[in-house]
Amino acid sequence: MIKVEKFVVNPLAENSFVLSDETGESIFIDPGFFYNEEKQEIKKYIADNNLTPVKITNTHCHFDHIMGVELIRNEFGIPFCAHAEDSFWVEKATEQGNMYGFEMNPVAAIDEFLVEKEYVRFGNSKLEIIHIPGHSPGHVVFYSQENKLLIAGDVLFYGSIGRTDLPGGDYDTLISNIKNKLLVLPNDVKVYCGHGQETTIGFEKTSNPFLT
Repeated sequence: MIKVEKFVVNPLAENSFVLSDETGESIFIDPGFFYNEEKQEIKKYIADNNLTPVKITNTHCHFDHIMGVELIRNEFGIPFCAHAEDSFWVEKATEQGNMYGFEMNPVAAIDEFLVEKEYVRFGNSKLEIIHIPGHSPGHVVFYSQENKLLIAGDVLFYGSIGRTDLPGGDYDTLISNIKNKLLVLPNDVKVYCGHGQETTIGFEKTSNPFLT
């Protein structure tokens, strides 16, 4: 059984996640830890719960989702995994931050590329990788059919969708991918978003003004 722990971090209120299961193995998803107290909190959470982190897996690589990558990669000696088509965002991490008034240190290159229809594995658990471009070209989501959960990053929010005006974004592509790849999932799948509150596939099918 997968446990999902959410941390709301950095000035953009980004949702960073730690997923773990009964083995104690865990993964980080979208570590956006920026302030020192956020960095200390995540270290304490891992230690207090006797977790063994095995990898960082990002839905995408916009700067607010990678602010804590180097901290986590260096602290735990684990690889940073993301889709190849978002490599350019990692290369531009410092530039991205500067555009929005944040001082960001460089982020080293992605260690392992995530590929659609393959799986992220930890402990006894696995997450299917689904490629959902539109918000960013390499955006992926992570789906567990067994646990009825979806880590959706910034493609789908409670009653909304991700912005498409940044480089590599495209509105029609995003809408098409959400409808054809996400809204076909069961209604009771819980959706953990990159910002804001959780939702469900069923609620978004009937209530999201961008999708109805």
